[in-house]
Amino acid sequence: MAKKLMKGSEAIPEAAIQAGCRFFFGYPITPQNDIPEYMSARLPKVGGCFLQAESEVAAINMVYGAAAAGARVMTSSSSPGVSLKQEGISYIAGAELPCVICNMMRGGPGLGSIQPSQGDYFQATKGGGHGDYHLIVLAPSSVQEAVDLMHNAFDLADIYRTPVMLLADGIIGQMMEPVEFHEHEKRELPAKPWAVTGYDPNGDRPRAIVNSLYIEVDELQEMNDRLQARYKEIQEKEVMVEKYNTEGAEVIVCAYGTVARICKSAIALCAEKGVKVGLIRPITLWPFPEKELVEVMSQPSVKRELTVEISAGQMHEDVRLAINGAKPTDFYGKPGSYTPTAEEIAEYILKTREA
Repeated sequence: MAKKLMKGSEAIPEAAIQAGCRFFFGYPITPQNDIPEYMSARLPKVGGCFLQAESEVAAINMVYGAAAAGARVMTSSSSPGVSLKQEGISYIAGAELPCVICNMMRGGPGLGSIQPSQGDYFQATKGGGHGDYHLIVLAPSSVQEAVDLMHNAFDLADIYRTPVMLLADGIIGQMMEPVEFHEHEKRELPAKPWAVTGYDPNGDRPRAIVNSLYIEVDELQEMNDRLQARYKEIQEKEVMVEKYNTEGAEVIVCAYGTVARICKSAIALCAEKGVKVGLIRPITLWPFPEKELVEVMSQPSVKRELTVEISAGQMHEDVRLAINGAKPTDFYGKPGSYTPTAEEIAEYILKTREA
């Protein structure tokens, strides 16, 4: 299939539709407005339903309803809007329902700015709502990868009966790149006997009840044990990571999303100075690729690690926990929406590599 030049916030919803998404509920907020706009025009043409809710709170509860009926459903927003959805996301996780949530991160806290940021890492990976739950969090670094990950997102949601988040900064949503919509590997998906699709007392279908309320302590413990076992399985089977130029590297950079692409340019600049730098890029932010990072850092050639983010160093906490003091770690970046350049990153690496 020929490649097509598309903006990220148009390619992502098209990929969702091709992955079988037929329901979208959302509310406008910059810089993700192109996603619901695209869905509003495209979904009715494929027999789907687009609805602009009266608020983010309403939108996520509509997602809950469609997911409970077994449909492939999606919502999208940007940072403050995702904050408003957190209670509903926790309810969906507790009810063990599959759905996909897209967050095009913008600067914060508060209303912040409409510029790109990576300040929602904690919210996405640590469970932004209440209770002991996780989202599977996928972080694309290009429009093509975002397209490919959307197919995987819906499959993962169905396989593990869990919300999946596509976490990208606003640059991914607004940039235009050539993309190809191609066939993806078919994963074996489980049936959905739990879905609320009608009860026939004279048929073979038992009554389905979707719920996240467990008054009895033993029942709540059982549900949490089931979730934790599922999260452990996800950590064992679903980690995705890119290793770039890591063999024999002196410095390992850890970055995700758009920033990882900038870091690759910084690595090239360092190579011109005779310094070999590698990159480890988490594609799944949760589960975080701890084992893969430790393996790369254990090379005798590696002297130190540098995390680069458009944040105050949120992912850097997971990096430090994984490395656990075995090698020095450092952070470069700024909170808000300041995006470092390749030259700045390279200069910092060269200045601190012997420190």
